[in-house]
Amino acid sequence: MVDKNTQNGIIVKGIGGFYYVETAIGIYECKARGVFRKEKITPMVGDHVVITINDNAENTIDEIGERRSALQRPPVANIDQLIIVVSGTEPRPNTLLVDRLTAIAVKNNIEPVIVLNKIDLIDVQELIDIYSKTKFKLIVACGKTGEGVKELKATLQGKISAFTGNSGVGKSTLLNLIDPELNLATSEISQKLGRGKHTTRESTLIKLNDNTYVADTPGFASLEILQQEVIFKEDLQYCFPEFEEFFEDCKFYPNCAHIKDKGCAVVEAVEKGIISESRHASYKALYEEVKDLKEWQVK
Repeated sequence: MVDKNTQNGIIVKGIGGFYYVETAIGIYECKARGVFRKEKITPMVGDHVVITINDNAENTIDEIGERRSALQRPPVANIDQLIIVVSGTEPRPNTLLVDRLTAIAVKNNIEPVIVLNKIDLIDVQELIDIYSKTKFKLIVACGKTGEGVKELKATLQGKISAFTGNSGVGKSTLLNLIDPELNLATSEISQKLGRGKHTTRESTLIKLNDNTYVADTPGFASLEILQQEVIFKEDLQYCFPEFEEFFEDCKFYPNCAHIKDKGCAVVEAVEKGIISESRHASYKALYEEVKDLKEWQVK
């Protein structure tokens, strides 16, 4: 008779149809039951699952919990935070890129956290002025001196977070300061995860401590997410949370474009300096990209 043991767990890695599930008693390689294929449900890294451990047969994923967030590329579920690392210089900050990422995060029920790094090299007050007017958590950090690392570590505690940002902004340096055992090489893949340059590009969860994970996702590093996520013009206004308190006083809400309309409370807030001009400029640029886009045009 086959011994069976049911465990709750979280998928920490998926490759070639096999899923590695971390449970209270260890990590188990599992296959998903055929019922998920019939229902067109694919397990994702970050999924909370129920598995059956079989002594003399394949371990199976029997249940997949409800997802509070999900991204298809890179495929990862239940991300709580998107840590957007911005360098004051080298590479030069791109606020449109940052604002596109924050909008995608908000759309997907993920909390954006902006980390301004390399503050030892240049004054980042202009960026502080821009993002202190948003509703996003803002951390000022320095990989060289360790400033802000304690706050960042506390922000990660008890959550699943993904780091993103241009190559060279200091993501690996900050993660190494948070957990030196990671030993992440700058601009290289973590050897701790057993992934080399020629292995498959799969998402993985790195466990920092109990209930605290960082998603090692190639798609975030390459900003593949930007090419896959579309925000339609009707939804874009809700992806800039600092706009929301002005909707009630906006003459044309919910159909206002918030671009230059007379009587638009959002535009008036920009003119008064309450909403950052830089953020509004990014909103207008993103709106211009999708203003004529229809749902049927997006596969």
